[in-house]
Amino acid sequence: MKILIVEDDKNLNNTMAEALKGFADVVQVFDGEEALFQAEQNIFDLIILDVMLPYADGFTILETIRKNSNVPVLMVTAKTMVEDRVKGLNLGADDYLTKPFYRDELVARVEALLRRYNNNFEGLKLTFKDLEFDIVHKIVRINGENINLNGKIYDILEYLIRNKDIIIPKEQLFNRIWGFESDTVWSVVEVYVSNLRKVLKEYDYAKYLKTVRNVGYMWSEKD
Repeated sequence: MKILIVEDDKNLNNTMAEALKGFADVVQVFDGEEALFQAEQNIFDLIILDVMLPYADGFTILETIRKNSNVPVLMVTAKTMVEDRVKGLNLGADDYLTKPFYRDELVARVEALLRRYNNNFEGLKLTFKDLEFDIVHKIVRINGENINLNGKIYDILEYLIRNKDIIIPKEQLFNRIWGFESDTVWSVVEVYVSNLRKVLKEYDYAKYLKTVRNVGYMWSEKD
């Protein structure tokens, strides 16, 4: 799970990141220019976007994002004018949060959006049969036993299970886990997936990791 926070107030940005780090990898940026760069270079599950920003305002960023992506966007603004809220919604914002707001309201709205757009989102919990994910510490357990999955191997498994029954192209998986700007080559995906499959075989879970020839991978119970 990956969330982009775009907010020029560093204290507020840090507060939001702290509130959300329990169930997502959070990327923090503080101006419109960097926001556009990150939105183009990475795949996010949700974007929290302030309206008033240096270099490019939130409306401009939202309009640009919507040309290529349907990622959920939560607009954050100090403005209470109906016209601004309507403008944002017409440009494709999914929800609005008005400053000042409580931490619990932020978390609730983020979870609601993620649940709406990701059927497999369960907040801090993610399970598949006897697989249990500790999202905070990035640990996977089977029947209480820790599985040795580290770093990007863990990230790949979590991403595939969160997108169960959806074919994930290798390019998408690479961009999601390594990032567009990475100097690493595509073939690294096959290496990491192969290592993941070896671990899963020990627990009879490799059968759910499907290879879609010449395309990518899918986590599924279907044959």
